[in-house]
Amino acid sequence: MNDGRTIAYFSMEIGFRADTPTYSGGLGVLAGDTLRSAADMRVPMVAVTLIHRKGYFFQHLDQSGHQTEEAVRWKVEDVLQPVDVRVNVSIEGRTVVLRAWRYDVIGRGDFRVPIFLLDSDLPENSTQDRALTDVLYGGDNRYRLSQEILLGIGGVRILRALGFDTIDRFHMNEGHSSLLTLELLDEQVRSRGGGAVTEEDIADVRRCCVFTTHTPVPAGQDRFPLDLVGQVLGPSLIHEMQQVFCCEGELNMTYLALNLSHYINGVAKKHGDVARHMFAEYKIDAITNGVHASTWASPSFVRLFDAHIEGWRDDNFSLRYALSIPPEEVWKAHLEEKKRLQDEVNRQTGAGMALDRLTLGFGRRAATYKRADLLFRDLDRLRAISRNAGPIQIVFAGKAHPRDEEGKRVIEAVYRAAEQLRGDISIAYLGNYDMNMGGLLTAGVDVWLNTPRSPMEASGTSGMKAALNGVPSLSILDGWWIEGCIEGVTGWAIEGTAADDAADADSLYRKLEGSVIPAFYNQQDAFISIMRHAIALNGSFFNTQRMLQQYVLKAYFE
Repeated sequence: MNDGRTIAYFSMEIGFRADTPTYSGGLGVLAGDTLRSAADMRVPMVAVTLIHRKGYFFQHLDQSGHQTEEAVRWKVEDVLQPVDVRVNVSIEGRTVVLRAWRYDVIGRGDFRVPIFLLDSDLPENSTQDRALTDVLYGGDNRYRLSQEILLGIGGVRILRALGFDTIDRFHMNEGHSSLLTLELLDEQVRSRGGGAVTEEDIADVRRCCVFTTHTPVPAGQDRFPLDLVGQVLGPSLIHEMQQVFCCEGELNMTYLALNLSHYINGVAKKHGDVARHMFAEYKIDAITNGVHASTWASPSFVRLFDAHIEGWRDDNFSLRYALSIPPEEVWKAHLEEKKRLQDEVNRQTGAGMALDRLTLGFGRRAATYKRADLLFRDLDRLRAISRNAGPIQIVFAGKAHPRDEEGKRVIEAVYRAAEQLRGDISIAYLGNYDMNMGGLLTAGVDVWLNTPRSPMEASGTSGMKAALNGVPSLSILDGWWIEGCIEGVTGWAIEGTAADDAADADSLYRKLEGSVIPAFYNQQDAFISIMRHAIALNGSFFNTQRMLQQYVLKAYFE
């Protein structure tokens, strides 16, 4: 099967289809967009992930916003092609058999990037082991470590069994797959007949590994106690070379990847700075994330770009010519997408949203640091702003991780605020946020809101999707927005701090009242100019075409 592929891309989640629950949020959607651009650009890549037969979860929200979860069932046979290959991986001393399924991402020139999804649901395995590839980010530490063994070690073995023996670069998208480095070291040792790992072996593995870190906080790193690692992984190189593979009595997957990669990067310039501070002993670059332009441009804007910007799909940089699109056509395309969103919101929630009102959108994982409830810190002030400066309405969406009780309470806080503001401000919360809903939201609102607690937003990509559709951002200056914000030109900045929610809310209210609402209601020409600049400056740059070009030059073929 080997056809000259030289780059293997490993990710615990990949959003390759909106209706296939193999992703939970930004990390997986980024992975899918990366592979779409790789297919468009004919980059010789192959990807590996797990099949996640029960997906992330189906979200149920009751009338108070209380979230409960249900497994997502999907027929893998309707989406994927079976691959006739089996490999064995050891988990807790048991032999776990893995198979693979294939999905091809097809680029614009019919070039294909295959994704191999690993599956342990085989009759040869125990009931316990058959479930190891069921749930994305599910279970306890033992389950998570077992999954990461299957992804990293099993993933390399699957590729070898399929004949991919010319891989020059293994790209780890976050630390979940970093156990692949152990398999590569084992290959080095086996190739010379056994023995101990040498410094030369480590150097050889390091030369072929690339690591992208997405977390700006230590809590985001996967860490496992060494006694658990010994039970689940068994005797391994980790115990022989603890100075390389672990620290303070635990296996830290981020440090494993850092120690065995020749190229390491953060996902925005600011995040690169944060990562260099966190991991001062490592050389860390920054490649700012992007989105796949032709996937996230909405139907109305695809037609608009096709009419005015020839070849924009093949050359995303040409979207800078959006400044030449007649303003009335930009506004007409936007209203079409706004109506699509509002029809869906009203159908789902009965919120009674109106097309002529300023609509704010907020859609992302319901984690506490994202602060979906920051807008509601002072309800009386928000009411007064909507009454005096101009009416607003707000659409929310997002899932909390099943074990994140604080994140669930954030959703409930949004529901409480919506009830308290009823009759003054229309607020809707859409359940089961996925790629389809993300596309509808980022194209259909008037302004995209993002309020993370700085500096915890590594990059963020939803605002990039909005920009492609002429939707400016009102965002904390963190992540990608530090690079994308030109005040009053591509959107507006909220001054953000590390620990002062009151100050951040005050900045948000002042910017909303003094800049955003007046521009929307009283300066439509100026507002449409901001929309066109969002496309021309941000849509043309913050895309995976540019991003992947940087990986090719800096990490893959340097």
